Amino acid sequence: SVYVDDIGTVFEATIVEETGPVNIAAATTRQLWFRRPDGHVLKKTASLTSTGIDGRMQYTTVSGDLTHAGDWSWESYLVFSTGTWHSDIHPFPVARHL
Repeated sequence: SVYVDDIGTVFEATIVEETGPVNIAAATTRQLWFRRPDGHVLKKTASLTSTGIDGRMQYTTVSGDLTHAGDWSWESYLVFSTGTWHSDIHPFPVARHL
């Protein structure tokens, strides 16, 4: 579970097409976008988990990221020299703690 003010929660994305993983090594921008329950979008720089050939990137939350309880969502955003792409949207809850 994910809770308000959690630090160190890892969100990992694997970018795939019908033929398999997308090589994201050449992307000039790799981000995960998080939409809070109030509609505000946080744009966070993602890091490669390996060389990028496997399409995997991740973001680890820091202080000030998960500030609202409720229904959140995230998506990947990539910029290449040939264009920009968004991934599917992935919903997730952020719970209150005591």
